[in-house]
Amino acid sequence: MSNSIGKLQRVPLREVWRHEAYDFTQWMQENISVLNESLDLELISAEREQAAGSFSIDLVAESSDGNTYVIENQLEKSNHDHLGKLITYLTAMKARGAIWIVSEPRQEHVNAMAWLNEASNADFYLVKVEAVRIGESPAAPLLTLIVGPSVEAKEAGRAKQEIAERYEIRKQWWTQLIALPGAKLHAHITPGTYSWLGVSCGVRGLNFNYSVTKADCGVEVYIDRGKDCEEENEMIFDQLLKSKEQIESNIHFPISWQRLDARRACRLRIDLAGGYRTPETEWTAIQEKLTQAMTQLEAAMKPVLKNLKLSGY
Repeated sequence: MSNSIGKLQRVPLREVWRHEAYDFTQWMQENISVLNESLDLELISAEREQAAGSFSIDLVAESSDGNTYVIENQLEKSNHDHLGKLITYLTAMKARGAIWIVSEPRQEHVNAMAWLNEASNADFYLVKVEAVRIGESPAAPLLTLIVGPSVEAKEAGRAKQEIAERYEIRKQWWTQLIALPGAKLHAHITPGTYSWLGVSCGVRGLNFNYSVTKADCGVEVYIDRGKDCEEENEMIFDQLLKSKEQIESNIHFPISWQRLDARRACRLRIDLAGGYRTPETEWTAIQEKLTQAMTQLEAAMKPVLKNLKLSGY
């Protein structure tokens, strides 16, 4: 007895479902279990042509746990119009998830659905539909999940959102700080999103920096003359250290002298409590103290910096 292996053939979708709304959507309503197998969902019922404002949703399905899913069918290449409808339907129905079934998913829409899974609490599924047969057998649906939600995607989305929020709140912090009367040294700097804001001390590679984290902030003289300049950075630090008593006598804040032997740069730093996650009502008091520290640091360092002996420009 010989084994006979058939060849899988694809069938044009319009030969199987001539009309998207009347044929495919009705078939999907009656065979919702086929979709469950592809998406690992438990949709137990689906209703056609549900209203969403002036629009009509192809299918609105309910899962076994009582959640609502909207389904948009498109027996052609994905387009922006249907993506917009999908999102509109999702919000109108306050649904748990949205399922977009297309014959040819474009890469930009694959990317968009993946982004939506990261950026929102809803679940987005992009499914490719094909029709296949073996030999003379009846045509059968082949549904392939292209994009779907995952724990990893949601976690990545939350992480990205946290980073974006961090950048924005740090920009607000710097915008408010440089507007203070005591921040004249840095007033010309365009506020950014980094954790520090700096200007030159007047010597190449030495900066007066502000820094901020969630709970702390500080001012510093940061010494970094560039790549392969570790020894020169340490030499400059050691010269400043010889003037430690003179510098500290003019500053009313504790100074941390950090040679940072395991790193390229060195620094003199003043740390203060309070950062960008401190309630905004407390920012002004923290920042005024911060600008006082910077003003004192600059005044104390100026005469010392004039006498630095440098090995190069």
